[in-house]
This record gives sequence, C-alpha cells and structure tokens, in this order.
Amino acid sequence: MIESPSPDPTTETITVPTAVRVVGLDLSLTATGIATVGDTTNVLTLKSKGNATATLDERALRLHNLTLDIITRAVFGDTVVIEQPAYGQTGGSHHDRSGLWWLVVDALIPEVDRLIEVTPQTVKKYATGKGNASKDEVLAAVVRRYPNVPVANNNEADALILAAIGARLSGTPIESGLPLTHIDALAKVRWVA
Repeated sequence: MIESPSPDPTTETITVPTAVRVVGLDLSLTATGIATVGDTTNVLTLKSKGNATATLDERALRLHNLTLDIITRAVFGDTVVIEQPAYGQTGGSHHDRSGLWWLVVDALIPEVDRLIEVTPQTVKKYATGKGNASKDEVLAAVVRRYPNVPVANNNEADALILAAIGARLSGTPIESGLPLTHIDALAKVRWVA
C-alpha cells in the first residue's frame, strides 16, 4: 500500500491500493524461468553457463551470482511461487541444483510476504489438466492460454504457470474459465492466506 504524506494532521490519509505482485520461479542452473504478474505480465530467462571441470570455488561463485540475479528480480513480489525440486531426479549437477534452490529460498524468506513451493506435477496439472504432461504439452497449453505473453521456452512456461497459481490463490486470477481439472491441481498446494 502507498500512503500519501499528510503534513496537516486534520487531513485524511489516502490509501491507494496496488496490484498484487506475484513472481513464478522455475529454477535451473542454465536457464531459470522467471514470470511476474501484477499490473503487467512478463517472462524472462536468466541464462548461466557452467563448466564440467569447474573447481569447488568456481561452482560456489556461480551459484552465488545466479542466486543474486534471481532474487533481485523476485524480491519485488508480494508472493513468490517456486517449483519444488524433482526429488526423483539424480542426473548431472543434482547437488548444485539443490544448492541453488536452497540459496534462493533462504534469501527470499525474509524478503517477501509469502513464499510457496509447488510440485512439478501441480504445475503440469494446472497447465494441462494432467499431472504427467510433458514439457512440450505444458508449453503448448501456456502459449494457447496466454497468447499476449511472449513465452519463448519451457522454463518461461513453467514460471508463468507458477505465477498464475500464485495469482489465483491470491484472489486475482490472470485467466478465466479454467476447467475444474486444472483448478483441482491447487488442492495440494500448502497455502497460508
């Protein structure tokens, strides 16, 4: 809320409501998707390049810098919705991905009003109506549902769905007429109003 300064104590303070700002984060070591929903809706991809032969110091510095890049964009959200790690995933750089997730979460907790984690299955179901949809199915559904948002890749699509979930839970959905199969995805989201 923005309050206008009032030098005269007899003058009433005017409170101007502002739009709820929601940020969706699809974290990645190479291409993090970030979506912001508020007065406008925007998406972007933060790219980062690693090196298979990087030293521990180099890996730590990369995670630190990537975290700073992410939080400088996410800290402006009243609500930030972040995709949970895929716990079954054990491929390359799994440990570094987990480190990035926790660094971002730790940095955001004291800075935003609400930080919510959402499972990958919830993202898929909200986007497509099925929790086992492929990344390309999610992207196609996002492009159809939000034709005015220039979504360029799967990371941005996931981030936009995360932001849309946060907007709907905040009482300011960015889409109308969503089928119940999609809305049912929200039943398992841990949300504190």
